[in-house]
Amino acid sequence: MFTSFTPVHHGNSLMSIGISVFVIIVAALNLFLDFDQIEKGVQQRMPKFMEWYGAMGLVITLVWLYIEFLRLLSKFASRD
Repeated sequence: MFTSFTPVHHGNSLMSIGISVFVIIVAALNLFLDFDQIEKGVQQRMPKFMEWYGAMGLVITLVWLYIEFLRLLSKFASRD
């Protein structure tokens, strides 16, 4: 029972697809946080070097969202 453990998020089951959709929603909501952080930084007149923090957070979130979309599409493609 304990030696044949397979994680739920691997494979192409409905549970795995549901988890991927949930992660995509979390990543998309994280975009709102990134844009809010950038907007508040502009309003508070943060120093010039702080622009890099906002840009880096935005790029990381976009890459994460892109990878999760590709993962979800691969699960749909391998489903019979």
